[in-house]
Amino acid sequence: MSRILDLDSTRLAALRGRALTASVAASEGRAVVGEVWPNTAMLASAHETGGVSNIELVAAFGGDIVILNMLEKVFDGERWNLPVLGEFASLADLADFVGRPIGVNLEPGDVPDGRKATDDNARRLVDQGAALLCVTANPATGADLDDIARTSERLRAALGDDAAIWSGKMHMAGRSEPLDAAGMTAVAEAGADGVLVPLPGTVPGVTREIAAEAVRGIHAAGAIAMGTIGTSQEGSHQNLVPQLALNAKEIGVDAHHIGDAYVAGAMDPEFLYAYSVAIRGRRHTWHRMGRNGRKRG
Repeated sequence: MSRILDLDSTRLAALRGRALTASVAASEGRAVVGEVWPNTAMLASAHETGGVSNIELVAAFGGDIVILNMLEKVFDGERWNLPVLGEFASLADLADFVGRPIGVNLEPGDVPDGRKATDDNARRLVDQGAALLCVTANPATGADLDDIARTSERLRAALGDDAAIWSGKMHMAGRSEPLDAAGMTAVAEAGADGVLVPLPGTVPGVTREIAAEAVRGIHAAGAIAMGTIGTSQEGSHQNLVPQLALNAKEIGVDAHHIGDAYVAGAMDPEFLYAYSVAIRGRRHTWHRMGRNGRKRG
């Protein structure tokens, strides 16, 4: 299995399902995931042509994987209409265009039908070329870890073994509960092949000890761990990066998620770049950035 670190844009865009999870695991804690709202663009242009999409910013500043939040705002069930980028018939086409695997958020809580974690929505998105399904909860939607675990178990049964299902919480989502090792490990045991672990320093009460214990349990259950920054700290000053990034390495996460809550549905691109450099150095970061335009048949 090739490390996600070593893939050019063409091979990266084609990566999905359990192969994606395995490629992330092979990279030993050096995969970077950027979450964005697809219906907004931080660098939109007032001109008819021009501008840069949030998805392209993730790719340009060192992200390996893009996850789309609020997908119902751009997907009508058949086609994707994206500001700046235009219209796409499938997520596979979008992935090929931007040179990145594209994942999507699905939720078990009180959310619009288009992003509910139903079997039909999940199957439609996998058929569309979704690289991974991230079963999670946006602010104030009310889902708890048990909801997420049961949803992950149901989707695994519906989709089979090959789909990538990465599940968990990156903040409380309006439902106060302890985000402890037992709860996060239970998500892996329910069938998720990736589990979200809020990074120490992002969610109150999630200490390095709790997070490290959770990662050990997740790995023992055969899943990978994705450390998350989903508490608007993706818009913090860059001097926060070393603390978050090195804590993430210490607790042992396989992938590093940077959220969408800076401005216009994206993270601070410089925060993303600094974080990538912190966890894998300039060499791998520049490789990822520099190979964006290199497409092979």
